[in-house]
Amino acid sequence: MKHKSILLMAGALALGAQGVVAQDLTVTSFGGAYGAAQKEHMIDPYVAETGTNILFEDYGGGVAEMKAQSESGNIQWDVVDIEVIDLERACSEGYVAVIDHSILPDGDDGTPAAEDFIPAALHECGVGNIVWSIIFAHADGAYPEGGPTTIEDFFDIEAFPGKRGLRKRPQVNMEWALMADGVAPEDVYAALETEEGQARAFAKLDTIKDDIVWYDSWSQAPVLLNDGGAQMVQSANGRIFAAIKEEDAPFTMVWDSHVYDLDVWAVMEGTEKVDAALDFIKFSTRTVPLSGMQDVAYGPTRKSAQALLPEDVKQDLPTAHLEEGLKADGIFWADYGESLGEKFNEWLLQ
Repeated sequence: MKHKSILLMAGALALGAQGVVAQDLTVTSFGGAYGAAQKEHMIDPYVAETGTNILFEDYGGGVAEMKAQSESGNIQWDVVDIEVIDLERACSEGYVAVIDHSILPDGDDGTPAAEDFIPAALHECGVGNIVWSIIFAHADGAYPEGGPTTIEDFFDIEAFPGKRGLRKRPQVNMEWALMADGVAPEDVYAALETEEGQARAFAKLDTIKDDIVWYDSWSQAPVLLNDGGAQMVQSANGRIFAAIKEEDAPFTMVWDSHVYDLDVWAVMEGTEKVDAALDFIKFSTRTVPLSGMQDVAYGPTRKSAQALLPEDVKQDLPTAHLEEGLKADGIFWADYGESLGEKFNEWLLQ
């Protein structure tokens, strides 16, 4: 995969504020408006405070690149932003390192980190930086008489014709297919553990297969809507939020049956820059840096950061819509991700 990289420099070999000698540090994340917000609120302030040179790279998610680096012994990344839906596998297979959460600073209001972070944010191999969600959105012009409002509508080709943009992986697509087929959210993962449930999900996906436009990176979702490549798309909520707020894009977000999760900062197992990586994570998950992620409509993982947000902003965050959604099950995908990935790829070729 070709990466877009940004080298951030602020003086060589300076001592950081927390005693870490400045050095090159490679941090990877998802780019776009999300990466820009991380650069503004986490990367740039850390560079300014410590003098560390940071290579900030984009990647498309998943564990394939981490696995390749691990198996080759050529560790190119130090800190990686990873979705929790992928973290369980990355952690269990040893691609990312265990983190001692006792190193994390208290919240700005004095709350100990163990109490300040929401429970799901402190994983043995990561420290949460956002709560985010996968929603779907549609182009307003495609449905002048009223667009889709439910996950059932997303799968209804007759009532809502047009192309559907979906990320090319089984995660979320399988869950959506079952919920659109009438499975209650609380029963989705139990169903997906069975051959019958998996077959049911693929059968539902079959009903829209000819109308799916597949993509690999979240950055492609708003582009598909904007250029007419698709009339509705699956997307990380922040991508569509940014297009609407910053570009006045004529899109509508739909929260029904959204699948929400967290992103965490993790340290690549095998990096020689563990201390610097942990120092960056300690800094970037403090109260103020986390509160800055409101810029792209992602919820901060510290309660002290949530307290800094205006009430009207909170309504645009996934945390205001949890009752309408499903929490992604990272343990399920750690157990079944490889086998379902193979079945999904076979289904794509049928």
